[in-house]
Amino acid sequence: MRVLRNFSLKDHNSFGIDVRADKFISIENLDNLKSILRKSYASELFILGGGSNMLLTGDIHKMVLHIAIKGKKVVSETDNHVILEAAAGENWHEFVLWTLKQNYGGLENLSLIPGNVGTAPIQNIGAYGVELKDSFVSCIALNIQTLEEKEFSLEDCNFSYRNSIFKNQLKGQYIITSVKFRLTKNHHQLNINYGSIRAELAEKGINSPEIKDISNAVIAIRQSKLPDPKKIGNSGSFFKNPVIAKDQFEELKRKFPEIPSYEVSEEEIKVPAGWLIDTAGYKGYRLGDAGVHKNQALVLVNYGEATGAEILNLSKTIQKAIKDKFGIDLEAEVNII
Repeated sequence: MRVLRNFSLKDHNSFGIDVRADKFISIENLDNLKSILRKSYASELFILGGGSNMLLTGDIHKMVLHIAIKGKKVVSETDNHVILEAAAGENWHEFVLWTLKQNYGGLENLSLIPGNVGTAPIQNIGAYGVELKDSFVSCIALNIQTLEEKEFSLEDCNFSYRNSIFKNQLKGQYIITSVKFRLTKNHHQLNINYGSIRAELAEKGINSPEIKDISNAVIAIRQSKLPDPKKIGNSGSFFKNPVIAKDQFEELKRKFPEIPSYEVSEEEIKVPAGWLIDTAGYKGYRLGDAGVHKNQALVLVNYGEATGAEILNLSKTIQKAIKDKFGIDLEAEVNII
């Protein structure tokens, strides 16, 4: 294992923020990971996956462990289902494409989500009516203190909207090393509830879609809405879509009749954060090299040389504007470091 010092993390975070790590090590197998953990205190370490769901606001004065463990395998299968295990360092989108090539269904709506497999359970990634938890079986994680491996079941992970036990009670205590999924081999249950997916399929003249068609539709939609992080630094959706009480929503509906919504339960309504930001006048807003994307108000971008602090300040400005106009607290989806 090679220790790199004063290492730039610009190519290791999707915002393209040029901050530095005192030390940087790429971890390619479990033995290497355990070896480093035996010699280090947890407080001295910073665990880095794909770097797609974080905003770095300053240099990292710790040893950065870049989890780059690769591999995927079939654990078991029946006539109708397969259980796969993918290592934490596998690129998420490439893994999804691989499952589709095998005609395994369940992850197609999650195509083109940035990041790696190992970080996907932490925030229970989701898109277009599907969440990771829908296909999740378990994950293997290494306790940073004891070096014991533990398998966390679906119930153990306590998944909710963009949330899990790894963002709360167990934050900073475990490193996920692999994830298991249960996918369909046939009779796939397609989720085309989102109107944008149906519209994309209709435009292509697809009346009886297959899982690859759903994936292609999702990719086309995401590419039309979201900037490519390789060209414009971003972390996808910066804010969570807020869930508010039904009576609060009804009051907002009287003031803003056009407000879109999704019913979460009999008592709660989800409101699109992008619509709130757009309506508040921030879509396409730019201050220096920090800005709000012109096509998707939910995405904050780095047009070149913005610092993490500048993007953070922009996010706080937006949060205040939404609170003042709608009485809603916007919560960041990205991890702010």
